[in-house]
Amino acid sequence: MVKKDRNLNVISISGIGFTIFFLLVSLLSPVIIEETAESLLLDYRFQLRNVVRPPSVPEDIIIVEIDDRTLEKYGSWPLNRSVQAKLVKKILSGRPKVLAVDIFYAERQNRQADEELARALNKSPGRVVLATGFDMEAGGREEAPEYLWDDAIMKIKHQSDIVNVTEVNKLKVSAPGLYSHALIGHVYSPPGLDGKLRWEHLFIKYLNDYYPSLSIVTAARSIGKGTGDIIIYGGRGVAVGGIFIPTDPSGRMRINYLGREGIFIHRSAADVLKKDFDASVFSGRIVLLGTTAISTYDFAVTPFSARMPGVEKNATVIENILHRRFIEDVPVSVTCFLILVTGLFLSFALPKMKAIPGISLALVVVILFTIVNQYLFTYHGRYMNFIYPFATIFFISIFSTTYKYVTEERRARELRKMFSSYVSPKIVEELINNPGMAGLGGRKKEITIIFSDIMGFTSFSEKREPEEVVAMLNDYFREMADIIFRWDGTLDKFVGDEIMAFWGAPIDQPDHAERAVRCALNMSDRLDDLQKRWQAEGKPVLDCGIGINTGIVLIGNIGAAGKKMDYTAIGDHVNLGARVEALTRQYDSRILITEHTYRKVSDLIERHSLGHAEIIEGEEVRVKGKRTAVKLFRLKALPHKTKQ
Repeated sequence: MVKKDRNLNVISISGIGFTIFFLLVSLLSPVIIEETAESLLLDYRFQLRNVVRPPSVPEDIIIVEIDDRTLEKYGSWPLNRSVQAKLVKKILSGRPKVLAVDIFYAERQNRQADEELARALNKSPGRVVLATGFDMEAGGREEAPEYLWDDAIMKIKHQSDIVNVTEVNKLKVSAPGLYSHALIGHVYSPPGLDGKLRWEHLFIKYLNDYYPSLSIVTAARSIGKGTGDIIIYGGRGVAVGGIFIPTDPSGRMRINYLGREGIFIHRSAADVLKKDFDASVFSGRIVLLGTTAISTYDFAVTPFSARMPGVEKNATVIENILHRRFIEDVPVSVTCFLILVTGLFLSFALPKMKAIPGISLALVVVILFTIVNQYLFTYHGRYMNFIYPFATIFFISIFSTTYKYVTEERRARELRKMFSSYVSPKIVEELINNPGMAGLGGRKKEITIIFSDIMGFTSFSEKREPEEVVAMLNDYFREMADIIFRWDGTLDKFVGDEIMAFWGAPIDQPDHAERAVRCALNMSDRLDDLQKRWQAEGKPVLDCGIGINTGIVLIGNIGAAGKKMDYTAIGDHVNLGARVEALTRQYDSRILITEHTYRKVSDLIERHSLGHAEIIEGEEVRVKGKRTAVKLFRLKALPHKTKQ
């Protein structure tokens, strides 16, 4: 019991250790885990959500794409800006709410083409948003051009408690003329460690100023708000026109991708440039102009796709903002609470369970957590960290199962080694499944004991060769041991020509007295068969006496630790059983049972349920070493065989 308690304590303490460890990891949120394993699990949640609840197709956003068909018709990339100017004019003629141009004009082409594009972009003041670039390259930090700080162009009016914001080192600005009357937003979108783009930087820091993204500026303008209406609440979110966008402390918004590329309405620039194209399709809608041609290399890896055009990513962010389709993080405190509760629960529950039920319990907890997690994500847009609670459950379960497997296997080997010569394989397996039943440390228990001894063995052995004596003994013992095991008895020992066996230990056997009596009758029958065979073989015929007693004894693994240990029973009732066996010669009966055993089987005898047993009226005798007389009963076998 002490060893078992120690094993339970090892598992519980280890479980608590795993719980504390993953609590700390959850609070620290290592980037390497968040950006890899946890992000991968989040991807699966996206995909499962779209199976369970496919999103509707956004109809208020149209993407005009400069695709491969456009480049085939109008020339390779970069597309001539005169063509782009015509494209912008055509789109603006349809009177869209906003035109967001997701193209960074990093280099000049020629003066005439640049001026044409500038005039087209500046034709609708306040309705055009252009992209500007930033990156993390090292280098001198140049002051931002003055035109970027025109109130009509790019300026966040208010910042509040801004912390951990992403800071860039280099500003990429194109020709000032293009920005004369347009709003500007950055398109800085670095992927995660696994190469997937999951976050939108709603604003970034350059020098001491904050610059909003193309997506949030476009969304703000579509509801009649400018960059001056964007308010940053550091570490919590960004507000614009009554819409609060939840962010992480760095000002990043989780992008709630709606599916693979192509979910938005697309129009090829080649079609838009046709004379018969009806530009009214853009009326009242947000239009994004961007590239999807393979040669432009403007693609992102997302939870759904390995090649989503960057313009479609921006369209997704705009859609998320305007439709308030956000992914909000469940507070870390909730995740920590779940880790604590599940960790402590499993730490104390698993040690008390067998391996398979324990694993099943852990699996049920994981399944329930997965269902709740997916439900919150699918129907409420709530993101709950999965990896840390799962890791807590996984490591506690694996450690518990492995530790128990190793210790239980070792215990099973010990029990097999210890009991395989005492009891039947069936009993050994029961002990392995319920090791506490063995009671190796010693316990008092009521059992029924059989002693069997060969009559006249001494004179027999003196007149025979040793080989003949050993052969007949082995023949006899083998047959008797087989019967004892058949009745699920414990074969305690062979002492010379004597056999000691008992029932009721190491496993509980409420019918131990009945089993012992039936076994004795069966042994008597088998001896009759042996006598006939020995007689036919011309060998001497041996007989035996069997004494049976029932009572409370001390039972356990007794001996010299590390030298010789035996699982045996000791006590007055054991001694009484041995003395009763010796009286079988005096009463000319092969089987004698005490009144203690008789009381256990009397109802069976009265109903003749023992099959072929007959009780001859008992006599009170004084057994050597006992002060009080003990009533004995002679058990007589009738001619037919014992029922087995």
